[in-house]
Amino acid sequence: MVVLNKIYTRTGDNGTTALGSGERVRKDSLRVSAYGTVDETNAAVGMARVHLAGIGFPIDVDAILGRIQNDLFDLGADLCLPDRGKPLPYEPLRVVPAQVQRLEHEIDEMNAALKPLRSFVLPGGSAGAAALHVARTVCRRAERLLVELAAEPDEPVSEAAIRYLNRLSDLLFVASRYVNDQGDRDVLWVPGQNRESGAS
Repeated sequence: MVVLNKIYTRTGDNGTTALGSGERVRKDSLRVSAYGTVDETNAAVGMARVHLAGIGFPIDVDAILGRIQNDLFDLGADLCLPDRGKPLPYEPLRVVPAQVQRLEHEIDEMNAALKPLRSFVLPGGSAGAAALHVARTVCRRAERLLVELAAEPDEPVSEAAIRYLNRLSDLLFVASRYVNDQGDRDVLWVPGQNRESGAS
């Protein structure tokens, strides 16, 4: 159980923070940047839910996003306790393949309701769709940081963690189209549309 009864501790005033193992690292370390960006993704998903509140869809998008927010906390817990092969007095929380598989199922379910794309999509159409695109781009940044972290020596990152973020960015893209009247309000990219000087 998590108990937060004191919000500030002053222990981070020297620019360090504690991992789940108690190990102290700099706040600008790649691992902290990675799980901090996962936290940003979670906040962006929360904002998208606010924009979508009260709008009914045949598929319960809000329930999907709510589960994702919980998963992202799981992912943060996973990343803040790197598996260095040392025995722990408890079972650490790890992202598991079943969480990735659930995202795949939800992507397929929403995508089945959409017409095939003939061009790339510009973020917009509706406030909810635009907010989901913001969440998608933050998620992609988190994924890039995880891949960079995993390439570092002695910085273990599970395959499931990377796969989860890769699949999540796909889901957020599909969800953005789904909430745009199942793609009817998508704003399509027109290559080179504004290249003529003086064109309006």
